[in-house]
Amino acid sequence: MADTGVLETLLQRVEKVDDGVDSLAVATSLGVDHQVIVGAVKSLQALGDVISAELRSSKHWELTEEGTEIAEQGSHESRVFSCIPQEGLAQSELMKLPFGKIGFSKAMSSKWIRVDKAHEGGPRIFRTVESIDDQVREKLLLVQKGHSTQLEEKEKNELKKRKLLSEVTVKSYWITKGNSFSTTITKQETELTPEMIASGNWKEKKFKPYNFEAMGVAPDCGHLHPLMKVRTQFRQIFLEMGFTEMPTNNFIESSFWNFDSLFQPQQHPARDQHDTFFLSDPAHAHEFPQDYLERVKKVHSEGGYGSQGYKYDWKIEEAQKNILRTHTTAVSARMLYKLAQQKFTPVKYFSIDRVFRNETLDATHLAEFHQIEGVVADYGLTLGDLMGVLHQFFTKLGLKKWVEVGNSGVFRPEMLLPMGLPEDVSVIAWGLSLERPTMIKYGINNIRELVGHKVNLQMVYDSPICRNPPTHF
Repeated sequence: MADTGVLETLLQRVEKVDDGVDSLAVATSLGVDHQVIVGAVKSLQALGDVISAELRSSKHWELTEEGTEIAEQGSHESRVFSCIPQEGLAQSELMKLPFGKIGFSKAMSSKWIRVDKAHEGGPRIFRTVESIDDQVREKLLLVQKGHSTQLEEKEKNELKKRKLLSEVTVKSYWITKGNSFSTTITKQETELTPEMIASGNWKEKKFKPYNFEAMGVAPDCGHLHPLMKVRTQFRQIFLEMGFTEMPTNNFIESSFWNFDSLFQPQQHPARDQHDTFFLSDPAHAHEFPQDYLERVKKVHSEGGYGSQGYKYDWKIEEAQKNILRTHTTAVSARMLYKLAQQKFTPVKYFSIDRVFRNETLDATHLAEFHQIEGVVADYGLTLGDLMGVLHQFFTKLGLKKWVEVGNSGVFRPEMLLPMGLPEDVSVIAWGLSLERPTMIKYGINNIRELVGHKVNLQMVYDSPICRNPPTHF
């Protein structure tokens, strides 16, 4: 509701005339902003048929910012004329003035001044008339006072060309009396209350008519799922840190890439049916990089690269079994192998996608969830590098202290060297679940114990992070 004083003043103006008043004229006469009167019109319309308001458009001329300055201080050419003394003024000095260049040109056109180019001290400007009539300022003052009709169209267009005037379209309301016109403002009731019914005073009240054409409040819909919001946040953090997203559209994976390539023995309990979903059709995969497969087989069964291996009979039949991938580290293995087949350059990879576990369903566990994984491959990486990346990652996430939300570590040489990566290349990685944060078993806790100590790769390989647990995350 607009100010009551403005509403009553507007109603009094409307009462005094028969054919109506213009909202812009009312605003000008009252010395208030036009939007104040527009607000009063809207408030009165909301009270019912008190007034009738017709929206009209009109064009008028207004001074630009430069035009307002000239109306106050004079035109550029008149100011140039005023600053030239009887003995003249050096042209170089005149051009230093903010209005000098434009004013000089206009004053020369009006033949108010002349230039003596042969003057001893250089070009000098002199007056050619005793006095001038600043018609530009006079015309602008007429417009400023609302008398633009006294100017010819040619004159207006010349001022517009000089960007001193602009033609604007103004929308205003033509206000007349309505069928229920009154100079007294009575607020209409919008709700019939039990008290009104009980007392009977509802009969004396004026109620605002219902607008059955009004649109209802639009229901909230189309929101992103909370998990998708968090996923977008994680993805943005990775991209800000310069990571490249890995392709993760293969939910079906062979046991070779999911387990064997990660140096996980074939008798590991994670490969049992109570932890993994095995496919029946197609039950087996048959296409593998043969040379790489042989190197993986050898490091498992015989050892190599400084490792004694697991000393068991590695079977291709076990590696061929198709499964629903249990982690996105299988994708990381494929990407690292692909990286090893070309000239090595440092990389930073990440992925966020679904993985599947054959687990007992409960309030916090489903058969599938999203895994977040980051992988960095470069020369000479240590646990210190991993700690730095983790600190940056989780700081961007908003964590301000050490919390146990995921796994991290350094990939073992038994995994990396069979791929063909250079011996002095290390790979650090970490992972966590989008839906269910997991307690760290081998990651940040161990790293935290090494804070303040110089860490080299030999310490990494000999540390509990890499010696006992599986190498996948």
